[in-house]
Formats: sequence, C-alpha cells, structure tokens
Amino acid sequence: MNIWIAIGLTAVGCYAVKLIGLLIPAGLLERPLVQRLAALLPVALLAALTAQQTFADGRVLVLDAKAAGLAAAAVALLLRAPFLLVVAAAVLVTAGVRAMAG
Repeated sequence: MNIWIAIGLTAVGCYAVKLIGLLIPAGLLERPLVQRLAALLPVALLAALTAQQTFADGRVLVLDAKAAGLAAAAVALLLRAPFLLVVAAAVLVTAGVRAMAG
C-alpha cells in the first residue's frame, strides 16, 4: 500500500471518528454506563499498550530488562513513591539489568 494512501485513509478515519463524536446526542453521553466506560477505557488501553511493549517482541513473549523495570516501577507505586521516583526506579533497574546482561 502506498504511504500516501495510508495517510489519507488515516486522516479520513480520524475526521469520521470526530464527526461521529459530535453527532452523538448529549443525553446518551450523560448515561452512567457511558460515563463509567469513558473513564475506564483509557486506563485499559494504556495497560494493554504497556504490556504489549514490555512483554512482546514480534510474535514472541520475552522477559528482559524492560520487564524488570516495569516490576520496579510497580513496587515503587505500591510503596506510594512520587511519580519521578517511580520513573527513576524503572530507568535505573532497566539500565542495571541491561548492563549486567551485556
């Protein structure tokens, strides 16, 4: 597929999604179920993206330095560390595992 066709289809798709969002009646958006789904959907998508980027390499499941960094960040979150400390812990553990692994 030509790259410009892909770019054009993506632009049309984004415009269509935006248009559909504007055409939905306000009463539908005020329903409790819709509001709950709208609040939970970004969290679920971010968790899925994090898992895919951490544990997948093409079609293979991998456990490497990224998984160790994610585990360190999870521990820091459980200890209620500030956000910058969580990121620093993940970076340091990932770098340390990569340095030891070669």
